[in-house]
Amino acid sequence: MTNKAERLDYKKTTLIGFGFLASSLAWSLYNALVPLLLEQRFALTTTVIGTIMTIDNFFGIVFQPLVGAFSDRSFTRFGRRMPWIMVGLPLSALFFFLIPWAKSLAIMMTFIICFNLLMALWRSPVIALMPDVTPRPLRSKANGVINLMGGIGAIIAFLIGGKLTNLFDPSGRMAFGMGSVIMILALVFLMFFVREPVAEAWRRAQRENIGRRLTAREFMATLEDEEEEDDSKAKIETKRKLTAPERRSLLLLLSAIFFWFCAYNAIETFFTLFAQKTLHVDNGTATMMLTAFSITFVLFAVPAGIIAGRFGRKRTIILGLIMLLLFLAPMVFINPLLTTLGVDIVAAESLAIKKYVVLALLACAGFGWACVNINSLPMVVELASIDQIGRFTGYYYFFSFSASIISPILFGWIRDLTDNYNVLFPYAVIFFALALMATIFVRHGEAKVPSETVGESS
Repeated sequence: MTNKAERLDYKKTTLIGFGFLASSLAWSLYNALVPLLLEQRFALTTTVIGTIMTIDNFFGIVFQPLVGAFSDRSFTRFGRRMPWIMVGLPLSALFFFLIPWAKSLAIMMTFIICFNLLMALWRSPVIALMPDVTPRPLRSKANGVINLMGGIGAIIAFLIGGKLTNLFDPSGRMAFGMGSVIMILALVFLMFFVREPVAEAWRRAQRENIGRRLTAREFMATLEDEEEEDDSKAKIETKRKLTAPERRSLLLLLSAIFFWFCAYNAIETFFTLFAQKTLHVDNGTATMMLTAFSITFVLFAVPAGIIAGRFGRKRTIILGLIMLLLFLAPMVFINPLLTTLGVDIVAAESLAIKKYVVLALLACAGFGWACVNINSLPMVVELASIDQIGRFTGYYYFFSFSASIISPILFGWIRDLTDNYNVLFPYAVIFFALALMATIFVRHGEAKVPSETVGESS
């Protein structure tokens, strides 16, 4: 049985999740509406749009690791992470609001670059809040709650943002404004209800050190001493080197992460244009269609972690990849099938059929994505010793962000070459299949917990 100290604080984790909710909502609206604005307002090619949509990933690779390291040493009375969040979040909300108001491409690009840069300054700190306040054995479960909150943010973006775009303003000004307001509300929740443990420790250390202010390095040394006293087992696991089979598993797993994020980012970036050009639906409806995917992801975020606890992370990820392949492949054949049946693909009844078929397929695929996404980071970190968790988390984000950079540009080039948005789902299916092949050969990364505690409620 788990004792009280080992129970996850769901209230605190949910409150921390508001930061991830704000980030997820902003990126969902950004990825859904900015490509439409760039094409319709400035007639840019798909390749150029794809390149612009990778700016955030370039900034993420460069700045997020640096900001994460700097925030480790940013000791203030607010904590280490909150100062970065308190500055970066409201400024990014401001530039997010301004994007759809730009009248020229130069001004819009200025707003886009400022927004992406400022988001990179607070995303790492807000993600680091969870491990800061969560005991090591409970971080996988907490990751499910955090992703649940992120999924809720995506649902708000696609459902309410799509409605606002359809009813009031095709340019998306209302949707971007809603996103900015929710980002500010998330900041209020974090500031008033989340307390970093290190903030009180910092204030206490400065009070006790009469006559001279402790440096950050001196204060970190006191924290490390306290951590070693609280976690003697952790000292035994430090500086452990990976065996050759573990290194192979890590490389295969990181390759799989790269492949499935290539597939996912192409869909996330170009689905609205695919739906508009191929399914012949309007901008708002195209945005709302992705709600089905996000809803099932949210519903299955926590169960996906429970399933992995019972049957293993690798099996759960493989199950998720198979589901993604089964439910995304039919997207390629919707228009050809209707044409074969003699149905006009732009007729009202055809649009209704396609809308509900796509919604059903995306909903089922969302379950598969939850199985994959919830368990991938814990599987990578499981291969790390205690003193290497940050480095291995960096591996995960390097490969996922690399896919986010390469995939939109690659698919944009393929789309321009073929002049056909219907290549989106064959492209995604190929990369999900490559991820499945790599995952099958992974041999390490399962949770190291006693069998009698697997699936145990906290």
